[in-house]
Amino acid sequence: MLQSRALVIALILLLSTTLPEVHSKAIFERDRRDWLVIPDAIAAYIYETVNKMSPKVGQFLADAAQTPAVVATRTFLIRETTKLSILAEQLMEKIKSLWYTKVLGY
Repeated sequence: MLQSRALVIALILLLSTTLPEVHSKAIFERDRRDWLVIPDAIAAYIYETVNKMSPKVGQFLADAAQTPAVVATRTFLIRETTKLSILAEQLMEKIKSLWYTKVLGY
């Protein structure tokens, strides 16, 4: 039982999700800067599957997802990936600008 509990905690930390946010996000939104949407969807699927088999373990997963360590880790990851997304968008705009001005001569 201890090993399975450790595995569940590791899964929660790996996927870093909070349950209410999972259901409010679309997986394939085009203008989405949050790169954690797909892991959130996977975590929601795991939670729903586990909850169907054992509501007690499902409640444990829900409680573990709300712990301050998991929430803080998830918040940090979201903040940093958003910064990276913005930088990538800015880089793409600069490349497009250079392409149009230097290569095509517009």
